[in-house]
Amino acid sequence: MPRKPKFIPGPSRLSVILKELNEEPRLSLTGLRGISLKLAAKNDHFGARHFVKEELGRIRYANPQLNVEVNKVPKSLQDNWTPEMVVEFEDGAKTTIDISNKWSTSITKELMDLAGGNVWKEHKAAAQSAGLPILPGEEKERLAAAKKRTPKSSTRNPENLEAMRPKTGAAAILP
Repeated sequence: MPRKPKFIPGPSRLSVILKELNEEPRLSLTGLRGISLKLAAKNDHFGARHFVKEELGRIRYANPQLNVEVNKVPKSLQDNWTPEMVVEFEDGAKTTIDISNKWSTSITKELMDLAGGNVWKEHKAAAQSAGLPILPGEEKERLAAAKKRTPKSSTRNPENLEAMRPKTGAAAILP
């Protein structure tokens, strides 16, 4: 009788979460007292919502003393306001960052450029010199931007319709 194979469990949920939180680059901020975000609760401000979901946890984990406030406000179709991030420095100065129509990676880069310190500048220079993305997921942003720039050929042109029509009769036989 053959032996029953042993079950080898995969990584635990906690180890997967810790791996994501400790992912390079470490998003440690210097000289900040707090971050306050204002964004739509649903159906708008997609980059800001992805920033909260993907990057804000890593920032909070790397900076436990940082005061983080997220205000998810219901937004109707008639409302016309943009999401914003208010960054408060330790000296009391505040800077407002407009985060509308931006990817979560570009929001993170803008915040890190503002308060990332020397470690961030060194990581950014090393990644650029090696030709690697500065943040994980940034290559998706580049691909989407390149896709947006390429013009689509119109399929409604008469030349395109003629080429798409199947050849029948003598046209199908002749070269």
